[in-house]
Amino acid sequence: MELKKTAKSVIDRIVHLRDSLDLGDKQSRREALEEEMASSSFWNDQEKAKGVILELQTLNAVLKPFEELGRESDDLEALIELAEEDGGDDFDEEIRSGAKKALLDFENFELRSMLSGPNDHCNAFVTIHAGAGGTEACDWAEMILRMYLMWAESKKFSAQITDREDGGAAGIQVATIHIKGEYAYGYLKCETGVHRLVRISPYDSAGRRQTSFASVDILPEVDDTIDIVLRDDELKRDVFRSGGPGGQHQNKTESGVRYTHLPTGVAAESRSERSQHKNDANALAQLKAKLVRLEEEKREADFAKKYDEKGEISFGSQIRSYVLQPYQLVKDLRTSHEVGNPRSVLDGNIDGFIEAYLRMKLAKGEAKPS
Repeated sequence: MELKKTAKSVIDRIVHLRDSLDLGDKQSRREALEEEMASSSFWNDQEKAKGVILELQTLNAVLKPFEELGRESDDLEALIELAEEDGGDDFDEEIRSGAKKALLDFENFELRSMLSGPNDHCNAFVTIHAGAGGTEACDWAEMILRMYLMWAESKKFSAQITDREDGGAAGIQVATIHIKGEYAYGYLKCETGVHRLVRISPYDSAGRRQTSFASVDILPEVDDTIDIVLRDDELKRDVFRSGGPGGQHQNKTESGVRYTHLPTGVAAESRSERSQHKNDANALAQLKAKLVRLEEEKREADFAKKYDEKGEISFGSQIRSYVLQPYQLVKDLRTSHEVGNPRSVLDGNIDGFIEAYLRMKLAKGEAKPS
């Protein structure tokens, strides 16, 4: 009886979510777009066609997973009816297995449905800056870099380091990762802020406890359907010599590229490719992403500090603390979500923090199911 009650509860949650998402309107819109794509004149206006394809992809990202979830719900409901007719426990294992899978898929879909921002579906640029503190801070920044690379790998997203400046004895001063995957920006945008590490420093011969900081900045990679005009007379382009990842393979030619948007002072650079052409494209893509977010955040009072002064990487703006000694705890200061296994978190297991943040925003009315 308890098993069937649990299974019915899962079904009820799926039905409730379906009713809140206006799926009928989305399905009607998808049918209209598919009819438009079937037209022989569809590609006559390529810009419009790209917009239609993007909208259809966005709709399918919501509809297809939920349609699969609906099939699971129907199958589970049919199993419960058979079990009730049979009166025995022959179907218990199937019901238990079906309810477990449906609940997991429901929770994953529910999380995805919270990603309703205009750029949440985009790929992401992740930039990590070491705070003050020399080698210790640079080492911490590289640990953060590794964490996001491993997170991307766990999601089966592609991740490429497009910019990297090494620290001195160890670690990095700054690095940028280009992460490509569905809703990469939507998931990662809550990681923006200062991350604080407390540990016994491996670089201190006296074995003293040290506190280090690194800042993380997340930007969406905007697609070609978003009209961002970069006028030549508003751009300053600089080239410079750049080494490969890890500071190796120092180029004798100036392949690194930096673009500065003169009206805003926003800058972006890329140095990881040996080809100046590829670095040029990477830098422009990052600049475009920064300008899109500048438009999104223009009402925020601290925007100028974030981009012009870059803010003070210290206690004041931190979002999460990672304590390795004298005890072990990772805690998000916004949601109070915490994990007692820092190694797991630093190995890329950050989904719990992301989900807690999204649920907090939803509870405050700052986000809504898509």
